[in-house]
Amino acid sequence: MNKARRNPGTTIAAHGALVLYTLIALFPVFVILINSFKTRKAIFREPMALPNTESFSMIGYETVLKQGDFFLYFQNSMIVTVVSLFLVLLFGAMAAFALAEYRFRGNTLMGLYLALGIMIPIRIGTVAILEMMVATGLVNTLTALILVYTAQGLPLAVFILSAFMKGVSDDLKNAGRIDGLSEYMIFFRLVLPLVRPALATVAVFNMIPIWNDLWFPLILAPSEETKTLTLGSQVFIGQFVTDWNAVLSALSMAILPVMILYVFFSRQLIRGITSGAVK
Repeated sequence: MNKARRNPGTTIAAHGALVLYTLIALFPVFVILINSFKTRKAIFREPMALPNTESFSMIGYETVLKQGDFFLYFQNSMIVTVVSLFLVLLFGAMAAFALAEYRFRGNTLMGLYLALGIMIPIRIGTVAILEMMVATGLVNTLTALILVYTAQGLPLAVFILSAFMKGVSDDLKNAGRIDGLSEYMIFFRLVLPLVRPALATVAVFNMIPIWNDLWFPLILAPSEETKTLTLGSQVFIGQFVTDWNAVLSALSMAILPVMILYVFFSRQLIRGITSGAVK
C-alpha cells in the first residue's frame, strides 16, 4: 500500500487496467440490453447498433410480462438466492471459526473433509438428492433448492473463510474473553466485522451460480409455483422457434439484481481478493 502511494503512476495504471477489464466484462451485458429494445429483424441485421426510431420495440418486454408469471419467478429466485447466501455465510463462517480457533485431534482432516465439495461436483449426486427430496416431501418446494445450494456453497465458504479467520488477532479475542464475552459474542461482534471482505467474496462467488442455475430448478422444483427466473425464461426457447425478443428481455431483467448486488459487494470483493497480495 505504501509503495502504491509513493508511485502515482502505478496507481493510475492499476485503475486504468481495472476500468478496461470492467468494460470488457460489461460489453456482453450491453449487447443484451440494447438488443432487448429492438425488433426481431434489427437484432439479426444490426446486433451491435443502438436502437433507433425504426428498430426500437418493446415487444420482448410485453411478451415476458404477459406470458407466464415473471414476477413470481423473480420472487422465487430472490428468495432462494438470498436465503441460500445467508445460510452459506452463517454456517460457513461458524465452521471456519471453529477450525481456525480451536485445535483438536482431526482438525486438519475435518478441514479437508469440508473442502472436498470443491473438488467433487454436487451434480454427481443428483439422483440421490432427488430421492432424498421425494422421501422427505420437499419436491417442488423452494426449501429443496435452498438446502441444495447451501450444501453446494459451504465447502468454498469454509475454505476461503478459514484462511481469513486465522489472520484475526488472538489478542483481540483474548481481550474479549477477559471482558466476559461469550464465544458467540466474540464471533459475531469481533471476528465477523474483520472478515467482511472475505464474506463479500464468498457471497459473490456463490450468488451468480445460484441465480443462473437451471439444473436443480428443472429437477427439484419445475412446477409453475416454484419456477425460478432462469427456468421460467426457458418457455421462450423452443425446439424449432425461439422468441429472441422475449429471451433478451428476460435476460436483461434477470441481470439487473445481480448487477446491483455485485456493485454493493464490489469494494469488499476487491479487498477480499487482494488481501495479502499487496504489502
